[in-house]
Amino acid sequence: MNSAVMTTYAPSDIAFERGDGVYLFTDDGRRILDFGSGIAVTSLGHAHPHLLAAVHGQIDKVLHYSNLYRIPEQERMARRLVDNSFASSVFFCNSGAEAVECGLKLVRRYHDEMGNPDKYRVITCAGGFHGRTLATISAAMQEKHMQGFAPMLEGFDQVPFGNINELRAAIGDETAAILVEPIQGEGGIHYAEPDYLKRLRDTADEFGLLLFFDEVQTGIGRTGKLFAYEWSEIEPDVVAVAKGLGGGFPVGACMANERASTAMAPGTHGSTFGGNPVAMAAANAVLDVILEDGFLAHVQEMGGYLRDRLAELAKRHPDILNEVRGQGLLTGISCHATNLDLVKAMEAENVLVIPAGDNVVRFIPPLIVAKNEIDEAVEAFDRVCAATEAPAETT
Repeated sequence: MNSAVMTTYAPSDIAFERGDGVYLFTDDGRRILDFGSGIAVTSLGHAHPHLLAAVHGQIDKVLHYSNLYRIPEQERMARRLVDNSFASSVFFCNSGAEAVECGLKLVRRYHDEMGNPDKYRVITCAGGFHGRTLATISAAMQEKHMQGFAPMLEGFDQVPFGNINELRAAIGDETAAILVEPIQGEGGIHYAEPDYLKRLRDTADEFGLLLFFDEVQTGIGRTGKLFAYEWSEIEPDVVAVAKGLGGGFPVGACMANERASTAMAPGTHGSTFGGNPVAMAAANAVLDVILEDGFLAHVQEMGGYLRDRLAELAKRHPDILNEVRGQGLLTGISCHATNLDLVKAMEAENVLVIPAGDNVVRFIPPLIVAKNEIDEAVEAFDRVCAATEAPAETT
C-alpha cells in the first residue's frame, strides 16, 4: 500500500521500535549504532533515564495550556540559559527554523524601534542552512531548496563564508544584521576560525548591526562548549538554538541580549506550542545533564578521539576519503567517493551516519558516546571504505 505521508522525504527502508543509549533497535531485532542522532538532536542518546523521568512526570500533570498564562518551567529554563550565556531573555518555539524566524523579526523590530525602519537587510553566507520556511530558504539562497518556491523573500545579501572583506563590502545603508553559523553543518562542516567571528563582532559594532548566530546544530554542547560562539571569546546579540535542546522533544529558542531583546513587546511575536510544560520539562532535563561537571569535557575528549580515528582512515583510504572537519562531536569527513553511497553502505554495517553538503559524511553521535562505540563506528567505516571502489578519474 502506498504511504499517505506527503512525499517530501525519501526515507531509508528502516523503521525503529526502540532505542537505548547510542543504539536503535528494529522490530526484527537489528541493533544499529546511531551516529546521526536524529540529525544532531538526541543529545543524551535514546531512553536517557533522567530525560524520560522528567517528561513522564510532566505528562502525568498537564500537557499544555498556552502562553496566555505563566509556565514556571519555561521561566526556569529561560533563567538557566541566560545565566549560562550572553543572553538577557529567551523566546521558546518548536524548531530551528522558527528560532531563526524569530531572530529575523527581532532584527527588523530592533532597528524600527531605534528609528531606522529602512534598516532591514541581513547579510548571510554562501553554503549556509537556516531552515525550510520561505524566510529561511531566502536567507540561505541554496538553489536546491529554492526551486519551485519563487519569489523569495526580499532582504538578504549573501557573501562567501569566512571572507570578512567581502562581507564588509556588502554592508549598505539598509543593512541590519549579519547571520552566520559558527560551523556550517548542513553545508559540509565548514568551520569559522575564531578570528573571523571576532572580526564579525568588530564589524557589527562599527556599523551598528546586530550579530546573529545560527546555533541550531552547534548549540547545547555539540562542539564541547554549551554554545559554539564561546570558542571565539566574543558574544553575539542574537542566537537561535534547537535540535539538541530537547534531546528528542521538539524545542527551539531564540536568545537575545538586552540591547536586542528590548525591541520585543507583548503582541510582537508568539507561538501556540512554544515553551509548553512538556517541552520545558525535556529541555530542563537535558540542561541538567549537560551542565554537570565534566560533561562538556567528555564531549571535547570524545570529539578529539573521533577526529583522530577518522584521520587515520583518511590516510589508509586516500582514494575514498579526504579531509576531517568539525569540532567536538559535530564531525565530518569529505569524500572522493559519493557520500550517499557510503552512508547507505554504513546502514548495511548497522551504523547510521548522515550526509551533508560538499560530499561530506557526518558523524554526530549522542554526546554520551564512549570510545568503544566510536571504535565500532570507525571500524565499520573502515570496512565500507575497503569495499568501495575508488572513483574513476575524470579527464
